[in-house]
Amino acid sequence: MGPVSFAVLRASSGGARAGFVKTPHGSFQTPAFVPVGTKGTVKALLPKEIRDLAEVEVVLGNTYHLFLQPGDDIVRDAGDLHSFMGWDGPLLTDSGGFQVFSLGAAFAKGISKFTSEAKEESSGALSIFDEDIATQHGKLAILDDEGVTFTSHIDGSLHRFTPERSVEIQHNLGADIFFAFDEPTSPTAPREYQKESLTRTHAWAKRSLAAHRRNIAAGKKQAIFGIVQGGPHPDLREKSAKTIAEMDFDGFGIGGSYSKAELEVALESALAPLPPELPRHLLGIGEPEDIFEGVSKGIDMFDCVLPTRMGRTGQLYTARGKINILNEKYIRDFSPLDPETGGYASDNFSKAYLAHLFRAKEMLAATIASLHNIYFITALMRTIRQSILDGNFMSYRENFLRIYASS
Repeated sequence: MGPVSFAVLRASSGGARAGFVKTPHGSFQTPAFVPVGTKGTVKALLPKEIRDLAEVEVVLGNTYHLFLQPGDDIVRDAGDLHSFMGWDGPLLTDSGGFQVFSLGAAFAKGISKFTSEAKEESSGALSIFDEDIATQHGKLAILDDEGVTFTSHIDGSLHRFTPERSVEIQHNLGADIFFAFDEPTSPTAPREYQKESLTRTHAWAKRSLAAHRRNIAAGKKQAIFGIVQGGPHPDLREKSAKTIAEMDFDGFGIGGSYSKAELEVALESALAPLPPELPRHLLGIGEPEDIFEGVSKGIDMFDCVLPTRMGRTGQLYTARGKINILNEKYIRDFSPLDPETGGYASDNFSKAYLAHLFRAKEMLAATIASLHNIYFITALMRTIRQSILDGNFMSYRENFLRIYASS
């Protein structure tokens, strides 16, 4: 048995399933939402707040960003990422592949996980450090079959990622679960390029897996997940899933970017070939509507930056949809942030108080809003899980989304 195990407690006839994942740093229940701690921190929140107040069981760090700052060698020398960031629970790291995508093909287009959100997300895209770099390279990352050469968005320095190097970095970071190096493609890329990229991703998956298995010490404490790609094409998704499923991975990630309308088809084609006894993680997706869609098809884990990113700009999840706390109507609204969901932030602070903090540009504003949003999603995951165990997931989904969309 490997260092990470997965068990399904109950599965619905439609595919939704409730279970748990056991890791060397503890267990977490599934379906699970994994908050993103990009640089070793879930922005604006202390680890104790994440665990005790937001009731989070597992978090994710980013390989690309931690490689650039502070450096994976520093994290290694600190003990590992658990020790470095003061988080003693289960931990994941991604491969850095999505950042390659962001720096490369999608860089100038502002393409996000969902193509319909390109304009909204473009403001958060990585910035060019030096205009000459863009002139010389046309983009900040150049792919070849062996790996990717890229320039740091921080200082313009030149770096090289290969599958072996990505695995080595993630061994140094020491997360319980990490992902094979891959190439997420732009959904606007031609089909022929999607096929070419898929061949490269599959070759990189084999190399990532081999590099991990060669490190006996890491193999005793870390699990590796392979990533299914294929762009918006169901046949390529199915082919990728079959290929990755034949490799000796400990679990699977579903990667890439697509329109919201394509999500259902992408999941159906990607999940069917995967062995049901292993966990499945939908990378970079975490809005309530998309979580329900993913769970209904058999996804066990999700990660997304939106709860904290939205929180830092004053956007809050509520049971009746999203609200913008900066709207004038909340200046004298002394009601809880979301009485229907509750949680530490909602039970202790009013809309008027949070509106005041944002308008006064107080740092506490981002903390309260981020805490509230993460709690909202984790609480949603718990109720989704319970609905699966109780056998009424579909009715719960319909009722939640009807009220959520009503505003």
